[in-house]
Amino acid sequence: MNRSKIEWCDHTWNPITGCRNNCCYCYARTMTARFSGDIRLNKMAKQDYYMVSAADNGPDVYVLDKAMLNETGKPLVYPFGFEPTFHRYRMNVPDKLKMGNNIFVGAMSDIFGSCVPSDWIKEILDICVTNHIHNYLFLTKNPARYMEYGVPAGFDNIWYGTTVTKGEELVRCTFLPEGCKTFVSLEPLLGDLSLMDNYGMLQRVNWIIIGAETGRRKDKVVPEQDWIRRIVIIADANNIPVFMKNSLIPIIGKEGMRRDFPEQLKRSALSPKVEKKIYDICAECKVKLKKSEMITLLARSMRGEQPKQFGFMCMECFGKFCGRLELDVPQFAKFDDSITSELGSKMQKEGSRYESRG
Repeated sequence: MNRSKIEWCDHTWNPITGCRNNCCYCYARTMTARFSGDIRLNKMAKQDYYMVSAADNGPDVYVLDKAMLNETGKPLVYPFGFEPTFHRYRMNVPDKLKMGNNIFVGAMSDIFGSCVPSDWIKEILDICVTNHIHNYLFLTKNPARYMEYGVPAGFDNIWYGTTVTKGEELVRCTFLPEGCKTFVSLEPLLGDLSLMDNYGMLQRVNWIIIGAETGRRKDKVVPEQDWIRRIVIIADANNIPVFMKNSLIPIIGKEGMRRDFPEQLKRSALSPKVEKKIYDICAECKVKLKKSEMITLLARSMRGEQPKQFGFMCMECFGKFCGRLELDVPQFAKFDDSITSELGSKMQKEGSRYESRG
């Protein structure tokens, strides 16, 4: 799991690397070439990996149950270059994040590519369903496979996207699964999308991302302002959030940039482990609060032994508790004096109430 430099997500998770789409503008293929080591030697280390059949009956694909190491003992990130590879040892990575994040799954691959075995996809989706504090975003040029695979519906934390670079590719939006969160990445934008002829296509999505081609490709395309403007008009007419990547700044300027996120992708949650560590329930009123904002209840059965924690109590309940027992409210260094003073006055009221009843 890597902290992402991609502006629209927090992390990238690459349980699968490599792709066979052969896009001429692909940044991932170039990147893997820098971190593969000696691919010929890596393939000779047959004890470190095995191969399985590709889903499209093409050349076999690679599986690593543990990381392959180079001669210095460091993991090889892409030991087989850009050939599709399942890194099964990376499957527990989402568990390690303390906070809920927007995770782009497969930034260095096409998870739903035609060659990817179905059981790989199932293992990944099972993690997304089970570890639901994160938002998982998939992006493919083969959205028909969403339908073929039967993706789980009803999970707002799983987002299914497709890449569109020019008008004739807008038909991909028709394959995005109904009843699910969907988005389209118009990156790299290689032409006018002819939206007047394809008006209904973008209405199918919950989010639109726009970006220009990066790198130094000889035939690199620079989008025109009008192409971008027409997309934004359609999006605004349908209340679809638009996110523009930094690559558009030279084209439309900083003042024209949009950084809209859907509401679901603005929210984050704590992992169950961290939540249990930070929060607890008041023993009296049962309200869930941060432990740091409550009184820790300790007890010991005999002199000399270490007191044991057995619960927590919110400040208000603790004040009432002291009042019932006619105890002075202790002064706590970590709490403001006004809080303990307020509790003291509440305790006095509680005490006088008990006296009047007596």
